[in-house]
Amino acid sequence: MEFSKEEITRYSRHLILPEVGLDGQKRLKDAKILLIGSGGLGAPIALYLAAAGIGTVGIVDFDEVDISNLQRQIIHTTKDIGRPKIASAADKIKAINPHVKVLSYNTKLTSKNALDIIKDFDAVADCTDNFPTRYLVNDACVILNKPSFYGSIYRFDGQSSVFYANKGPCYRCLYPSPPPAGFAPSCAEGGVLGVLPGIIGCIQANEIIKFLLGAKDLLVGRLLTFDAWKMKFREFKIQKDENCPICGKHPTIKSLIDYEDFCGLKSKNEEAVEEISAEDLKNRLDNKEAVNIIDIREPHEYAIAKLPNSKVIPLGQVVRRMEEIDQKNDTVFVCKVGTRSVYAIKALREAGFKGRLLNLKNGVLAWAENIDKEMAVY
Repeated sequence: MEFSKEEITRYSRHLILPEVGLDGQKRLKDAKILLIGSGGLGAPIALYLAAAGIGTVGIVDFDEVDISNLQRQIIHTTKDIGRPKIASAADKIKAINPHVKVLSYNTKLTSKNALDIIKDFDAVADCTDNFPTRYLVNDACVILNKPSFYGSIYRFDGQSSVFYANKGPCYRCLYPSPPPAGFAPSCAEGGVLGVLPGIIGCIQANEIIKFLLGAKDLLVGRLLTFDAWKMKFREFKIQKDENCPICGKHPTIKSLIDYEDFCGLKSKNEEAVEEISAEDLKNRLDNKEAVNIIDIREPHEYAIAKLPNSKVIPLGQVVRRMEEIDQKNDTVFVCKVGTRSVYAIKALREAGFKGRLLNLKNGVLAWAENIDKEMAVY
């Protein structure tokens, strides 16, 4: 008998399924699954894999629990704020199922460590929230011949697939190149419905369990999309790209590359954007200097927290409304964390704006931290 009496009772609802049974449950117990991230997507995956009886769950995460995580990252609680996410996640996994072995990697996944970390696992759950790591996970899994169970979320939209180059297309077949740097805002900037990662993460967990049980009808070659606002699922076929540089007939990528550079996140000798700190801006306002403050967030976001004397011109309207900005004065551009505002400045430069353009370093969050302690942080 591979299971104790307690385990038989614990997994009884699995064991009476003919598709699982004792043999299937043993496969789950012998399995080793690696989660890249223990946030919105990683949280439900970790909880359900633990409950299902996966023998070993690995977690790669170097972040700490923040109060803003708790709206969706259900594996963490209020008392975990400030703790490493891997520690918080490990506690919850053990609380659900003490039979699960947890392997924690408190580090950032990089081209230098990815192959060493992933090689001993049966499959990878891609729970990342940025393009460099997604391409890194994909390429590492192709090189190691491991399936990657993909999920992504943004606002009300989610998608999931299984990328397994041995059986079908990989992530690069679907997205050969990343979007321009800054084109796709993160959840921290664009927002996300709290239940959405739970739905997509459960789909990923479902596919992982099916894979381990030997099911044939996985999401290989299929992209499942979900609109939480309209409550609609759609499915698209993904064709394997014979010219794919990593999994095609004649691959040109034979080892892991610099993914920050690949995704355009490294400077290309372009003109730097001039920054101003929250303290310096406050001093200029106190001295009654003529400074334009343009907040490029959407009005509903601006309503949460705003700088004094600021004007809202959403990022998508900046160029066509640039005549509203007095070019004789210095203009400070503001967003939540100081990233989207950079693109407003670059767009205005390309459009021929002649005035001096400054970016508020670290955005509204810096103002809240260093100037206005009563300002709401979101």
